[in-house]
Amino acid sequence: MPTGTTSDPTRHSFAAPPFEKATVLDAMRMGVVSCPPDTPLRDVARVMATYRIHCVVVAEVAEGAPLGVIADMDVAAAAAGARDAPAGALARSEAITVYPDDSLQYAAQLMAEHEVTHLVVVQPHSRHPVGVLSALDVAGALAWEGTA
Repeated sequence: MPTGTTSDPTRHSFAAPPFEKATVLDAMRMGVVSCPPDTPLRDVARVMATYRIHCVVVAEVAEGAPLGVIADMDVAAAAAGARDAPAGALARSEAITVYPDDSLQYAAQLMAEHEVTHLVVVQPHSRHPVGVLSALDVAGALAWEGTA
C-alpha cells in the first residue's frame, strides 16, 4: 500500500514522506495501459485521449514484459509524418523499469540519465508491469514531501 495519498484532488495536494525516504511505490500510478507492438497510431492516440494519459506501454501481450513506451510527444512526432507506423516502431523510448521499493531519488536519476519522462514499474520476480511513474509524479512527491 502506498504511503503517499492524495488528500485533496481539487488542490492537487499530496501527503508524502520526505523525498529522501520516498520509494517509487509512494508516488507511482497503479495500473498500466498497454498495447501490442502492431497497434496503429490512431488507436494509441485514441487511448491516450480517452483516458487522459501521457504514455502507453508497448508489450507483446498485456501481461508481458514491457518492450517500450510511447509518450505523448512520440504521438505528436508521428502525427507530423509517420502516421502509418505501428506502436512498436513509434516507441522512441525503451522501457526503463524500476521496482516499487526502489528509492524515488534513484528513479529520478534514471529519468535524467535516460532522458525519459516515464518509467515502467515492474514486479521484481516476474517483471510484470504494475504501474507507471512519471516525471510529474516525481514533481508531486517533491512538492508535497514531508506532509504525511
